[in-house]
Amino acid sequence: MKEFYMESHGKGKIACHVWEPEGQPRGVVQLVHGIAEYVQRYDHLARFLNSKGYVVVGEDHMGHGGSISTETPQGCFCGGWLAAVDDTYALMEKTRGEYPQLPYFIYGHSMGSFMTRTLLYRYPEAGLSAAILCGTGWQPGIVLKVGRLLCRLEAKKHGRQSVSPLIGQLMFCGYNKHFTPHRTDYDWISSDAREVDKYCADPLAGFDASIGLAEDMLGGMQMNENPKNLAKMPKALPVLFISGDCDPVGGMGKGVKKTAAAFRKAGMEQVTVKLYPGGRHEIHNETNRDEVFADAVKFFDSHCPSFRRKEEAKVR
Repeated sequence: MKEFYMESHGKGKIACHVWEPEGQPRGVVQLVHGIAEYVQRYDHLARFLNSKGYVVVGEDHMGHGGSISTETPQGCFCGGWLAAVDDTYALMEKTRGEYPQLPYFIYGHSMGSFMTRTLLYRYPEAGLSAAILCGTGWQPGIVLKVGRLLCRLEAKKHGRQSVSPLIGQLMFCGYNKHFTPHRTDYDWISSDAREVDKYCADPLAGFDASIGLAEDMLGGMQMNENPKNLAKMPKALPVLFISGDCDPVGGMGKGVKKTAAAFRKAGMEQVTVKLYPGGRHEIHNETNRDEVFADAVKFFDSHCPSFRRKEEAKVR
């Protein structure tokens, strides 16, 4: 794996990572990670994609992983939601310039899925071949509006870069109630206890988001659910929604299905949903991760022109 840095559209520098396959690559997959984590947590997925011929890239968002600095403290988006999305797009532009002939895919998880949804209508001409949205969801407009108001009130008291226990409880603490009795505060992440323990022990994961980041994310979700923005997405883009049917972020599957329905209503022509029985939030870190990885590759392969030609030749 290689690492390099790019200037952020907010503040500071963004840590970027590249995993390269052996031999001639068939495509590029960009990973967009979630809140309170970092892209190297996807190393196992990246290496699996490498083994199937894909170049894999990803960046640590502002205030996350290798992008934490004095300018961008842990858990902060300095510059807001769109600046973070623009950082993701900047890596896409750079990578597409290095592999102009290869199909380009994106895999966004959790907050990264919401960022990817913003990217789809902010940059509809990005030239993506397909997208996977993992662990995404849908919230009622009133919930998002009230949540942002509370964030603003807490920011006035404590500052946008501070942490608010109230905001943290409202946003995340309800997730574990579905898994009582629970062993840790993060049982909702995965049913694989080893993965949960790794998450709990990682100083770069599971931290409290700042008040400002919480408001930024809620604002991003509001924008994503706006029909005018949904209508801007590239209609022919194939989109696969994947989630565990026990993921509280996705409303135990209901929010995932509602998002997919909103995509279809907006005119998206190729929308597919797959819910994994018993799967929790990080489906790529679940006990059935091998099945999830295989499904992701199958989806990407089906939109690789070179792969399709080979499969068609076998049939002939």
